[in-house]
Amino acid sequence: MKTRIVKLSTVILLAALFLTACGGIPLVTVNQPGAATATPAPAATSAPSNTTSSGTSGGNLSGGLTAYESDLEAIYAKVNPSVVSIIVNTAQGEGLGSGFVWDEQGHIVTNNHVVADATKIQVKFNDGSIVPASLVGADADSDLAVIKVENAPVKLVPVQVADSSQVKVGQVAIAIGNPFGLENTMTAGIVSAIGRTISANTNQDSQTPNFTIPDVIQTDASLNPGNSGGPLVDEQGALIGVNSQIESSTQSNAGIGFAIPSNVVQKVIPALIKDGKYEHPYLGITGTSLTPDIAKAMNLDASQRGALVVEVAAGGPASKAGLVGSSKTTTINGQEATIGGDVITAADGNPIKEMDDLVSFLTNQASVGQTIKLTLLRDGKEMTVDVTLSARPATASTSQSQSSVQPGSIWLGVTVEPLTSDIATQMGLPQDQTGLLIEQVEAGSPADTAGLQGSFVPVLINGKRVLIGGDVITAVDGKTVTTSEEFRNIIQNSAAGQEITLTVIRDGKQMEVKATLAEMPQP
Repeated sequence: MKTRIVKLSTVILLAALFLTACGGIPLVTVNQPGAATATPAPAATSAPSNTTSSGTSGGNLSGGLTAYESDLEAIYAKVNPSVVSIIVNTAQGEGLGSGFVWDEQGHIVTNNHVVADATKIQVKFNDGSIVPASLVGADADSDLAVIKVENAPVKLVPVQVADSSQVKVGQVAIAIGNPFGLENTMTAGIVSAIGRTISANTNQDSQTPNFTIPDVIQTDASLNPGNSGGPLVDEQGALIGVNSQIESSTQSNAGIGFAIPSNVVQKVIPALIKDGKYEHPYLGITGTSLTPDIAKAMNLDASQRGALVVEVAAGGPASKAGLVGSSKTTTINGQEATIGGDVITAADGNPIKEMDDLVSFLTNQASVGQTIKLTLLRDGKEMTVDVTLSARPATASTSQSQSSVQPGSIWLGVTVEPLTSDIATQMGLPQDQTGLLIEQVEAGSPADTAGLQGSFVPVLINGKRVLIGGDVITAVDGKTVTTSEEFRNIIQNSAAGQEITLTVIRDGKQMEVKATLAEMPQP
């Protein structure tokens, strides 16, 4: 399984990977039960009356389609005044993204990856006026940022915000943004799935840790580069998510887009406005989902579910509360596994059936300084433990993304991270195994063509939610690699069209994969 997620972000005019737009409007009614309920906000602009244009007459449509068309027009009239285009200048050139008005004080929400490393930020309103903006705060772990404009040239209309926990699969989803620089573009679709997990920093540079975002909304509304940071709204025109990424294996829109849920937005944005940063609650464990095989190895019922504590970070909240990590090893399906630790089955009464549930709870329901009650199994016996959460400690990044290289540079198209003993243990490898774990494989890249595999299994390691399970590169053309810098230097000192041989470990077995390098494509 390959991870092929592409940021919708900024259409970098010197280094972007352009995607081809596709998609259409489904023939469904808009006002349906189960849609998210919006919080109070400025009154919506009244819907325009039906008119005839370009040979299309509303009278020729069925009543349902006429109502649907009218609703879409009303949503656009209501939401579009809140949507802005964002123009940034970075060392790589000029880029474009989207954003939306948060309040009447001039705060505008967008993605962190839209404004990261920007030396200049400008905002273009829907009347065509362009004004400078300053960065107020950013959080790479949730891929959200706030910028601010002073003396806005137009009346600022904040978006309404819906409760994303009420979003249902099948409800209408509408995106408005700046795809490919085409301002004020609206596309419509449905919510295709909920509860997805995405990387917060796909295709980012090596300064950003590889955190993941839970409870993400998936939509088939057409999203493309430049849509990043724009709103995804429901049939009431209320925000249910912030558009962030698409997944595609063909470098074109495949109808799979992802939006950061509005409930995460409502937690993070006020903190960014107030403090310029957001503190994520920290438990301080390394963990994984309890599988039937692991459960049986621990003399538990095969149907038992929960989050297995593999390791407890010294001095962290879990350590202070007395949580116990795994200390025994066993062989499961030919691979070494660490077992014996506490199994978390509930947090404040919320069932924890897998690691994703625990991360979702910490993200959406917990806060720094809060004392939570964990229900767990220890040696087969149920008990409860109170844990007071702290702020997630800062961590230095060691990942290296090749997608941040300049156009014309030698390109493989992977993001890698040095293999640590914790990650090796989670992947059933010897603790002293060295190499570079492939986190992401860029769609359409030489690595993608060669069949290299990115990581897709979420685990919690020392409070950091990471993806594992991808190929581990141990050598390039027979030369051992253990650091991102060594790997980057080998690639950059090679030539376009040159075939290299990568020695990788996949599912515990060593193999060789040949890849033909290319130049980083121009837009």
